[in-house]
Amino acid sequence: MPPEPVSVLVVDDEERMRAFLLRELRRRGFRVEGAATGPRGLEMARDGDFHVVLLDLRLPGLTGLEVLEELRRTPPSPEVIIITGHGTIDTAIEAMRLGAYHYVTKPFKLRELELNIRKAYEKITLEQKSRRLERLVAAGGVAPRLVGESPALRRVRTLIEKVAPTESTVLITGESGTGKELVARSIHQASSRAEAPFVVVNCGTLQEALLESELFGHEKGAFTGAVRTREGLFEAADQGTLFLDEIGEMPVSLQVKLLRALQEGEVRRLGSNRSIRVDVRLIAATNTDLRESVREGKFREDLFYRLNVLPVHVPPLRERREDIPDLVRHFLATIPVPGKGPFTISAEALEALTRYSWPGNVRELMNTVERMKILADGNRLDLREVPREVLGQDRAAAAFGADPELPLAEVERRHILAVLRHTRGNKTRAAAILGITTRTLYNKLAGYERA
Repeated sequence: MPPEPVSVLVVDDEERMRAFLLRELRRRGFRVEGAATGPRGLEMARDGDFHVVLLDLRLPGLTGLEVLEELRRTPPSPEVIIITGHGTIDTAIEAMRLGAYHYVTKPFKLRELELNIRKAYEKITLEQKSRRLERLVAAGGVAPRLVGESPALRRVRTLIEKVAPTESTVLITGESGTGKELVARSIHQASSRAEAPFVVVNCGTLQEALLESELFGHEKGAFTGAVRTREGLFEAADQGTLFLDEIGEMPVSLQVKLLRALQEGEVRRLGSNRSIRVDVRLIAATNTDLRESVREGKFREDLFYRLNVLPVHVPPLRERREDIPDLVRHFLATIPVPGKGPFTISAEALEALTRYSWPGNVRELMNTVERMKILADGNRLDLREVPREVLGQDRAAAAFGADPELPLAEVERRHILAVLRHTRGNKTRAAAILGITTRTLYNKLAGYERA
């Protein structure tokens, strides 16, 4: 059975635009329906099973912002992407404040809109999994935790134990999907601030002006859409921990204000000349090389040193393969599938999962186990449930080991080219899988061309 398509509701009173989006999104594999008014869109969004709503601002009956506000009153609600031809930064800030995932102005590129829809879908599915795990915890189930006993993971746990009792800033590094937020939560829970808020903001999902308002807040009247005073996330995290994910994506102009807030322990809302004292422990995370970003002028050197007081590196899953069986069993026990369970897995299937490189790391493994459980005919997972791409790489790895006469350089060359085929030529992702820099990958490929 194929995976369920992403379901999208298009709410736009322009018939031509609505018809265009319905046609083009269906061509791209989405399940799409449309509405022409605010009240009808709100009704369909509440009654239907939609993952994402594309919402115009100017609508008959109810404005887009009013529809968004009503949707957010009764969570869980679909992710909302605002689309408008009359956008200003003020309405964008107000839309994001009300809980919109993203804000797009007409004319837009369809490919970028599709990418935002898929990112919004990924966000809502991750939140659904999180809520399921929270219900398990409340019912006495297994709490989310760092699973595994590999030497690499034990080193991470040791670091957590050492840094948690301090008040110093922590910089968590590692590839996407390795569990950097889980490490940050573990540090918070083991600290003296455990009973205070743990506030998360993703610096890579918000435009500069929106991120500034999110972090520092604003006063009523600071801009056209600022109809009320709003505290920022620094204030919301007072006495607790503020976790800045994807810190490497923060605009340089905001990095200056963040540095000042860290050094002085105070923030100033947009539109205010009054500073507010805050007591916040900062944890930041990145999947990029911040030292390289400093050299390229994309990240301030003084902020990097201010953040990198206590570095914690989370290793990719391919560097701790011995943890994969424990992780698989953990996900078998904690990811519920209605009408099924408990699940077991064959030794052959577990071996195939263990040999795969997992470019998406723990997150990809979790999603794969969930898919296997859903598609399985019974409650036992075997090789037939293992995805084709996992088995394909497993067979390729076996083929490398079949010829002991191959020189090491040739094994490396074949593996690099195989990974490039796996990533469909995406050199940045290939370098991440291989554990080398993009520059090193380019140098190796240039050498192959000269040979």
